Amino acid sequence: MIQLKSRLTVIDNSGALVAECIKVLRNARWAEVGDEIVVAVKRARPISDKTSAALSAAKIRKGDVRRAVIVRTKKEIRRPDGRYVRFDDNACVLLNNQQQPLGSRILGLVAAELRFKNWIKIVSLAPQVV
Repeated sequence: MIQLKSRLTVIDNSGALVAECIKVLRNARWAEVGDEIVVAVKRARPISDKTSAALSAAKIRKGDVRRAVIVRTKKEIRRPDGRYVRFDDNACVLLNNQQQPLGSRILGLVAAELRFKNWIKIVSLAPQVV
């Protein structure tokens, strides 16, 4: 359950490391796996002078406001067969304006519920789906 001010780990290679939820994009107080949220980047990888000229449009800086999709939550998820699945942290993947992942790689496992919520591109990029 992700709500306002929740901190999430960013698990793609877009350049952001930690993001904070500032808006849930559905009419609810909280979001779950597969929901889209608006985040503010709280910590990002430093951008060197050599790469800043070539990749300035693609890099994320601290303070940027972006959309993201939640891929893992600490709150358990109930599966249709009765099992519960929970993760060690809250994690998200940043999105561009076309609802596609901003990074070209995903660096960690994601929940299988993304497949049912039509985030096929994220599932295909992930190294493991649980």
